[in-house]
Amino acid sequence: MGLRDRGVEIKTPEQIGKMRVAGLLVGETLELLRESVRPGITTGDLDAIAEKNIRDGGGVPSFLGYGHPPFPATICASVNDEVVHGIPGERTLQEGDAISIDCGAIVDGWHGDAAITVAVGEVAPDVLQLMRVTEGSMWAGIAAARLGGRVTDISHAVESYVRSQPHPTGGTYGILEDFTGHGIGTAMHQPPSVPNYGRAGRGPKLERGLALAVEPMITLGSKYTDLDDDQWTVVSDDGSWAAHFENTFTLTPDGAWVLTALDGGRAMLAALGVPYGGE
Repeated sequence: MGLRDRGVEIKTPEQIGKMRVAGLLVGETLELLRESVRPGITTGDLDAIAEKNIRDGGGVPSFLGYGHPPFPATICASVNDEVVHGIPGERTLQEGDAISIDCGAIVDGWHGDAAITVAVGEVAPDVLQLMRVTEGSMWAGIAAARLGGRVTDISHAVESYVRSQPHPTGGTYGILEDFTGHGIGTAMHQPPSVPNYGRAGRGPKLERGLALAVEPMITLGSKYTDLDDDQWTVVSDDGSWAAHFENTFTLTPDGAWVLTALDGGRAMLAALGVPYGGE
């Protein structure tokens, strides 16, 4: 492992292999949570399911105790107009809600980090479209990454995809600018930042051994946010609903490898015409 460009952590292939173990545990936990989401379940129930699965899998929750004030849970559970960092608790999910679940795990000192947005029963068509656009933009960002390229090649691809998609009401999607993707490895958040907007060709070089978390956070309205009194939950300032998707990935000489996807990203990358670089 080496360091580049002000603390950017470059991993060996063996270390990337260890990150894959953590990534798989995160991916498996999120799939379990996706299956568990239903009207009547509480966000606290989902948090308990996640913590048990992570610990049973030999991991430690990345989020629990993180930051100031210390985050009090295993997952972030953000519902409807809550964009990110929602604290799980007694809130009961209702038919028609949309919940974004962010999950991280540490295995043998290495982090995995990913997020999904899940419909609770039948949701409004505009929310389904928002979810589709947000997830599509994440994959567009990963697909744009090439060895020798630059970090903002990902940023530009995310924004370009979002702007290319029709808005359900003819408006403009809000792409959060104050919250970004990030490097990841022996710490959950590392340099470089990976914005979800901007010009291509800037930032640190994409090289083998760099692992990045790509995570667009998109709303149906404003890109501006407010912070809840709990000092964690971020909400859209206009009350518009939000979606959040995230995967951790790396680049090998063969192509992209999505460390938190159960299939390594093989299916989605193939659909996008992008070489798969996993094992």
